[in-house]
Amino acid sequence: MSKLIFSNKNNEFYQSLKDSVEQYFINGKKQKTGDARLFIKSAVLISSAIGMYALLIVGHPAGWIALLVSALLGFVLASIGFCVMHDANHGSYSNNQRLNHLMGLISSNGLGANAYFWKQKHNIIHHTYTNVDGIDDDIAKSPIIRQCPTQKWVPAHQVQHLYLPFIYSLTSIFWIFFMDFTKYFSRKIYTTEAWKMSLQDHLIFWLTKVYYAAVFIVIPIMVWGWAYWLIGFLTMNAMMGLTLSFVFQLAHVLENTEFEHVPLDTSKHIETAWAEHQLKTTSNFAMNNAVISWFAGGLNFQIEHHLFPKVSHVHYPAISRIVQEKCREFHMPYNQYPTMGSALASHFRFMKSLGKKPSYAVMPA
Repeated sequence: MSKLIFSNKNNEFYQSLKDSVEQYFINGKKQKTGDARLFIKSAVLISSAIGMYALLIVGHPAGWIALLVSALLGFVLASIGFCVMHDANHGSYSNNQRLNHLMGLISSNGLGANAYFWKQKHNIIHHTYTNVDGIDDDIAKSPIIRQCPTQKWVPAHQVQHLYLPFIYSLTSIFWIFFMDFTKYFSRKIYTTEAWKMSLQDHLIFWLTKVYYAAVFIVIPIMVWGWAYWLIGFLTMNAMMGLTLSFVFQLAHVLENTEFEHVPLDTSKHIETAWAEHQLKTTSNFAMNNAVISWFAGGLNFQIEHHLFPKVSHVHYPAISRIVQEKCREFHMPYNQYPTMGSALASHFRFMKSLGKKPSYAVMPA
């Protein structure tokens, strides 16, 4: 899979940072995985989602209330993805790997996605080759939207900043019904060969897709009928898609982040250490907003997550102080926006700038 080789000869920064973070956990006698804060949050979010689903199916509330509950359910499901699925699939939810696997299945496959492909797409490809055009699947949405300067430009991109919310609102629907199946049948994740699936992996893929169809399509249609189900389903997924997209886009596709490009027919050596690459391609936002941090699963501390993906998000605010100190000491960048609003504004400005016709020829990845 390795198409990009990082130069880790000058790696004093990351080694010093790892030593300091390790000392933080040793001195505080803390585990790097989740603790009571994460387990309580998981219980609150999952029970809230179950309660809202039960209200819609059993309670059969009035139309406008059902619409509001559907939207809130979509937001909570996205938050479960941030807080539970993300940690579990990174192996940082618990020291017990069986529990990580179980929570990953519940919070990803149970919501229609597939943990097997997510782990390779996100944990391996995205975390290794962050913002590398031609490898990182997270920025591979061209020609629908152009997310970095090396991607091919088409005239529609001139107004992509206007139709972004609509595209983002479809994220979960495309993920569940198209992207997972594309990976499954093509055996590829963008330009990377997918892992070989075992019989168990195949069974889990199909059984959980059938489960999702039964719970989120068949049963609601039986209760509400086609028309009302479709309105509620689209509302739930629109809120879920917007929430997922904005949080993830505010981590890497901004004015202060950098991008690399690797032509598919060549190998490339980059004179940057992996940790420095993560700093240059990643940004934090709203670090002092406890509410956003709670619902976003600490993904507003994306720098800390990329440098320490095996550490649970409940520890990010604490170790961010260590990371910032080390960045100052080694004269490394530490990208951040003070609020979510300022990060959103930067994202839309950047996407608008990418929509302008380039003055030079851009070769497609």
